Amino acid sequence: MTTLKDVRVGESATVSKLTGSGALKRRIMDMGLTKGTRVYVRKVAPLGDPVELTVRGYELSIRKDEAASVEVSDVAQGER
Repeated sequence: MTTLKDVRVGESATVSKLTGSGALKRRIMDMGLTKGTRVYVRKVAPLGDPVELTVRGYELSIRKDEAASVEVSDVAQGER
């Protein structure tokens, strides 16, 4: 399955599942990354961590390990 970590800059995707558990899963959900949410990858830091996203109209930066626990589908070029 494709994760948010694998989505490239300039692509958007739809969150399909959160694989984390406990506090990590709750934190990701509190940031607005819930099933069915559209996410656009704006940029990635020079060393690859963190990743800057546009989620629900606001900017969000998350670490690669957090992005790896968010499974996505419908990866497409450009923002929807």
